[in-house]
Amino acid sequence: MITIPVHNREGKEIDSLKVDEAIFGGRVRHALLKQAIVMYNANKRVGTAATKNRSLVEGSTRKLYKQKGTGNARAGTVRTNIRRGGGVAFAKAWRDFGKDMPKKQRQLATDSAILSKMKVGNLVVIDELNFEKPKTKDFVKILGNLKIERTCVVAIKEQNDNLLMSARNVRGIAVMKSIDLNAGDILNRQKMLFTKDAFVGLIEKVKN
Repeated sequence: MITIPVHNREGKEIDSLKVDEAIFGGRVRHALLKQAIVMYNANKRVGTAATKNRSLVEGSTRKLYKQKGTGNARAGTVRTNIRRGGGVAFAKAWRDFGKDMPKKQRQLATDSAILSKMKVGNLVVIDELNFEKPKTKDFVKILGNLKIERTCVVAIKEQNDNLLMSARNVRGIAVMKSIDLNAGDILNRQKMLFTKDAFVGLIEKVKN
């Protein structure tokens, strides 16, 4: 069992939650996490870099002059890559770098990522994160009280527009619903911040 303290906005511990490691897979599966990270980064690549090869360059396909008898070196069309304005020899073409993982593997990787944060003390739970109106200064103050000084993914139970607008200008912070969490977003940031209701809801979802 892992004991997770619950803090208020001032950073004081007001409660605690006991979490059974078994519901998150019991152990951190490092090989699966690596596979998930590779997939996550590959899917972010944009494979639109392209250059024109000789078939895409405008120009005649006629041979410039006859093969023999001119005293010149052999020459093909004006599209050849050795001539100015010709096509690129080994032209880049559009390609899809995307990778995929089975649904159960993706979920297990996400559970392992959350478990890894819990084991090293990088998972923080706060009782609530409600704002009457968007206020970045107040959100940054809360992060300071919770000793979150670098990158962090903030997990909430449901859409919270005031929180989203309060956090959108804070560098290194990503706010998402707990059902949308993935291993890539979790592992690419130092800490996780859960609201209490989001964390309890996540535990219930994983159990079922």
